Amino acid sequence: MCTLLLIAGFETTVNLISNAVLALLSHPGQWRALCADPEGLAPRAVEEALRWDPPVQRTGRFALEPLELAGKPVAKGQLVVTLIGAANRDPEVYDRPDTFDVMRDGGPGHLAFSSGIHYCLGQSLARLEAAVALRVLAERMPGLARDGAVQRRNATTIRGPLRLPVTAGPAPARAGTAGRPP
Repeated sequence: MCTLLLIAGFETTVNLISNAVLALLSHPGQWRALCADPEGLAPRAVEEALRWDPPVQRTGRFALEPLELAGKPVAKGQLVVTLIGAANRDPEVYDRPDTFDVMRDGGPGHLAFSSGIHYCLGQSLARLEAAVALRVLAERMPGLARDGAVQRRNATTIRGPLRLPVTAGPAPARAGTAGRPP
């Protein structure tokens, strides 16, 4: 149980935040939009990051009864691996699935937190933590930029950077503060 709590309650949220930052900094227009409205867009940026590059890429389920899936028979008790990252980019489900867009409207919800009886109990806390992190970064470090090569973890289930070098960049000038140090 402790291992599950560590992975589900910490590791996934760390990767959610870092995947979101990486996506935003890789799409400068999206980062600028977030910086222009951190309070309003942070939750939307979290949802789009969860769809675009979820921290959990795959999971497994056992068939409770025999069925046919994509034309293939699945026996009762057989393991079926679900590719969450791929499902969230399905062109039959999402308009412009390979476009990262924090202003995305409508469409079905993503599967980053699974669904049904397996729906993540901590999803509201993870969403809140990520939204707060993105909002504060956008407010305090609008000049944030990548500063070197991203190193991704070598794993097939949990996805996120091991190394995401950034620089804070220059602080924007504030009205009435010209010539004074920050």
